[in-house]
Amino acid sequence: TFDVKKGRVFGLVGENGAGKTTLLKHLLGLLNAREGSVRVFGLDPVTDPVGVLSRTGYLSEDRDLPGWMRVSELMNYYSSFYPRWDAAYASELRDMFELLPHQKLRTLSRGQLARAGLLIAVAHRPELLVLDEPSSGLDPIVRRDILAAIIGAVSDEGRTVLFSSHLLDEVQRVSDHVAMLHAGHLVLCERLDDVLTTHHRLTVRFPEPLATQPTLPSALLCEGEGREWTIVCDGQRHELEQQVASINGEIVESAAPSLDEVFMARAHN
Repeated sequence: TFDVKKGRVFGLVGENGAGKTTLLKHLLGLLNAREGSVRVFGLDPVTDPVGVLSRTGYLSEDRDLPGWMRVSELMNYYSSFYPRWDAAYASELRDMFELLPHQKLRTLSRGQLARAGLLIAVAHRPELLVLDEPSSGLDPIVRRDILAAIIGAVSDEGRTVLFSSHLLDEVQRVSDHVAMLHAGHLVLCERLDDVLTTHHRLTVRFPEPLATQPTLPSALLCEGEGREWTIVCDGQRHELEQQVASINGEIVESAAPSLDEVFMARAHN
């Protein structure tokens, strides 16, 4: 169970097969929930698809655009579905993404297809933008520029962005809220700042080598051997210091873990 507040950039993370795409398909009304309920704008996307999809922009991981169309034809085609389509904004995006009107979609590179897909997803200025692995298969520079441009433009207007990715460094760079899925289960759903400030990566040293890993109540992941162990844990720093002291250990180094490290710890906990 979780909800996405208006105006947030919400990152949905998890390894391949965790259930990210399945969840997004439920939000778009492409799947009918066998149990539980799904609401978007307070509406059921299965029974009221027009009410939901007319206010939603979507980019699928598949980039399934009609290859026989030209870029200009794609824009004209999609504009007919959305009364709020902004032709001037669409042209601005086309120029920003360096797409030529006469280009056939089947001749575009993967990066250009991603740009074309993003263009039609946002040109009607949707209240909710849903992106499924938006930078999959793109080189790092294109990935950074496209994601930052779109998420920045949409979130600055008070709109909501929900995007899935298995690239956690990407999520950490642009999200203000994050949900972690593992094997179909929600293992974490919090503000990104709270996630990063309440998790710690500690290097703990003991006076004598340990035969088994140390037991720490707040530990999520523990790796090492002998006298020195690296522990990813959550909680307040003073509480962690007390826990380490109670097992005769000494914290010799402390750092904030990356979102990737937090996910690995949560997924294996």
